[in-house]
Formats: sequence, structure tokens, C-alpha cells
Amino acid sequence: MALYLRHGCLLALLALGGCAAMPASWTGKTEQVALAADNESALAVLTPPSGAKTDSGGFRMISAGVDGLLARVEIIDRARRSLDLQYYIFRGDQSGTLVAAALLRAADRGVRVRLVVDDGETIPGDEQILSLCAHPNIDVRIFNPFRYRGHLRLLRAGEFLFNKRRLDYRMHNKLLIADDVVALIGGRNIGDQYFQIDPNSQFGDDDVFVTGGAVPQLSQAFDEFWNSAMTVSARVADPKHASAAALERFKSTFSAAAPEDKNSDQTFSQRLRAEEPLHDILSGQSQLSWATFKLVHDSPDKREVTKGNESGSLIYVPMEDRARAVRSSMLVVSPYLVPTPSEMSLLEGEKSHGVQVKILTNSLASAPDLIAQAGYMHYRNTLLSDGVVLYEIRPALGNSRGSGQNRAISRHGNYALHAKIFIFDQDAVFIGSMNLDSRSKRLNTEIGLIIDSSDLASQAIKRFDALTSLDNAYQVSLRKSGNGEQLIWTTRLAQNDVELRKEPARSGWQRFKVRVLALAHIDREL
Repeated sequence: MALYLRHGCLLALLALGGCAAMPASWTGKTEQVALAADNESALAVLTPPSGAKTDSGGFRMISAGVDGLLARVEIIDRARRSLDLQYYIFRGDQSGTLVAAALLRAADRGVRVRLVVDDGETIPGDEQILSLCAHPNIDVRIFNPFRYRGHLRLLRAGEFLFNKRRLDYRMHNKLLIADDVVALIGGRNIGDQYFQIDPNSQFGDDDVFVTGGAVPQLSQAFDEFWNSAMTVSARVADPKHASAAALERFKSTFSAAAPEDKNSDQTFSQRLRAEEPLHDILSGQSQLSWATFKLVHDSPDKREVTKGNESGSLIYVPMEDRARAVRSSMLVVSPYLVPTPSEMSLLEGEKSHGVQVKILTNSLASAPDLIAQAGYMHYRNTLLSDGVVLYEIRPALGNSRGSGQNRAISRHGNYALHAKIFIFDQDAVFIGSMNLDSRSKRLNTEIGLIIDSSDLASQAIKRFDALTSLDNAYQVSLRKSGNGEQLIWTTRLAQNDVELRKEPARSGWQRFKVRVLALAHIDREL
């Protein structure tokens, strides 16, 4: 009874303070900016080829999940002066622990480490990451924190309910910058799922390795968030988990074995000692694509920018401009597909201009979020009627081409999309954090790069074609029936093409739940 009373009192306090902005005690942090590029860094060895434009950048896609983890650890271990990281999710699991341990090693050798993490989807164990700021060379800031710092769902949900306008607004960015000379940007969070090493859940995704002219711009974008009023020092917001004692407890977990790498005959540790894949990039064995680019991103308080109350940048403005300029084709990979009215209008306009639009998203069977899937179901028929060629990924892949993992881990049948890729006219590609949904446009901050490279676009197209083959996906179509139109899912099973008239799902219960959720019509929140 005492426990319930205590929780009830805490919930009441959260409710009373819920309508207010962030507490005044959370303000007053010191402003900082990125350190100048370290040309003596071991990472500063890549230069543009002769003939490249002076404002170009060098890029390489990293599609294999485990390579994304290896690249992060390798880059951190080579950094000499500064590391800036920004992530929506930073799990305290095996891969998160590996990255955290690398950050501590860097801090021990004098590297300045700055880390911004969001607070929207933390789970038990993630709070360990905050303890890194107990190191004198590491500072951690939390974007738009909850006041309640525990993991009881009732209390967290209660605070959200009474302070929805503030807490519904999240930082969805994913970015790592080292010595202001190289960076990684894309859709991957830090966690076992995102690096495709968890048999229970693998998220196919992409990073782009970046050097050249794009890196200083990415550092400026990071500084906007670091110094924003929306970010709060972990030492202030959560002193318990940002303490030296918490760091010592976290460090005691570092001796756990590295995760098994099911994408290679070598173990993860062996590949790490071989410095893959970064060694191949820095040595020139893996050629970079040097191209012009455009950094597209949201300001930290995009809501005020949207209203015209503040100056700043919005990702959807240049993204929609680039989509309208398409002449022949646009391919889209978006794990969550809940288009806004303006995006639906844009897609309809593409059809009238003779542009072929193909979209790959999650199926109900692979969906990691049933609420978002329920929102997508409202638009499926309209998209097909507008001429969009629509594919949904299968959780059990028929082959592993383009998936970022090999057959061994694919056999678990737990694959889902998490990549966010737009390919424009086969000569430019966007890779970043933005989904084609209302949250990305209205409620999340996002970041990405539009890269004018037919080479990178070609790589992305090959990945798209492999994932949309009938071995790996359902092609969704509309067919006239006696009662109007019926959805058909075409795929390949046992080397035979088959048509399914009932939506593929993991169970009848999953199918029932998503239909009930679809009745809510909360698409603006998705």
C-alpha cells in the first residue's frame, strides 16, 4: 500500500508541474563549439581527387549492420582531439557498451567527448550511458528530458499525458563526428537491433561515411543542438545516474564478451583487430564517391521555426523541393509510411508528370510499431490508386542480398526495415534520419544529406532492387472485385509466385490488434 501511495503522490506532483516548461534549474549550461579540424589526426588522410569541386565531400555507404558498429568503434579509437555524437537511442546493451567503452578510452587519452541523447524511448539499462559524464573529458546532454528518471511505465505515461505538448517533441538525429574531419550519418541508432546482431530483432539500415566539405557543416548542426535550450546536462537532470559511482558500476560490465558476428566467419573481436571496415576506407582500398551535397536538417526547436517565430532550418522544405524536381523516377525506403496531406499531394503530382514512384516499407508481419502500421493502412489504397508501386518487406527473407546481414541471422525471420533512403532520378540520394511520416515533418527533428552522386545512387538502387525482389518482399496491388477493390500481396514462396488475399501477419491476433488501432485515426502523431 505504501508503494502505491508513494507512486500516486509522485504522479500527482508530475501532473501539477506538467503544464510548465522545463524547470528553471535545468538552464544555465556553458556554450561550446566544435574544435577546429585536427589535420594531424589519423583520420585526416583522405583528400579529394584532382578535378573534384572544392566544396565536395567524400562518401561511402555502410549497409551491413555489423560494419556500422565496427566503423563507430574504429573511428572513436582513432580520434585524437574531439568526438561529437548525437543519437535518438543509445542502448545500454552489448553494442552500446562497446561504443561506451571506446568513448571512455578516447576520454582517457585526452579526447573531448560530447554526447547528446534523446529521452523519448529509453528503457531500463539505457541510463548507464549517462554515467559517462562522470569522466572529466566527457559531457552528456539530454534532449527534452522527462522529470521522472525511472522506468515505471505508469509514471512515465502520466508525465507524458500531463505534459504532452513538450514531451511529444523529440530529437531523432543520428550523427558521429571525429576530429572535425570524418563523420557517420544515417538512420542507425546505437543498439544491438540496429547493428543486426540480435537474433530476436534485426533492423536493416544504412550509414554514410563522410569526409571533406560536409563535415564542418555537420559540426555546426551539432553545435546548434548542443547549445540549444532544449538540451539539459545529464549531471543536472539526472545526478543519480550521472555519478562517479554509476560509472564504476557501468564499467564493471565492460568485460562481457563482444557480440558474436553472424555476418562473418571471423569473430567480432578478430574483425575489430583487423580494423575493418575503416582500414579499407582510409587506405583507399574502398573508394569514396566525391560529390557535391546538401546538408538538410531541422533546427532544435523546429516548431517555432515552422510558425515563423524563430529563424532556422527545416528538413522537409529542401526535401520537397528536390522531390518536385524529379524528372523520371523516385525510389523511397521508409520504415514508417504515414504521409502528410502535402506529401500525398506531392506524390499525386509526380504521377501527373510521368514520374515513376516506388516505395518500400514494412509489412504488418515485420512491423516494429503497430500504431504506426495502423496509420499507414489508411493511405495504402490511395497510394496504389495514385500509381505508386508499393512493396512491403518480409520478416523472413528468401535471400540476404541487400539486407545488411547474411543468411545465418536472416533465418531467425525477424527482419524489419529501419533505413530512410530517397533516390532521385538515379543520380542523387538522400540518406538520413527522416521517415515519410507526420512525426518526421511535425514532431521530430531530423538530419540527412542529399548527395549528388550517380555512383551512390546506383548502390542504393541495387539495394532497393534486392530488397524488393519477391524473395524478400510482398508487392501490394489493388484488384477490382465484386465489392469494389481488394488488396493483393504477391510474393515468392518455395520458388513459386503466390498471391495472398489476406494481409500477411505473424498471427491473427496481430492482424486484429492493428485493425482496432486503425480506428483511432491519430495519423498526425505518427
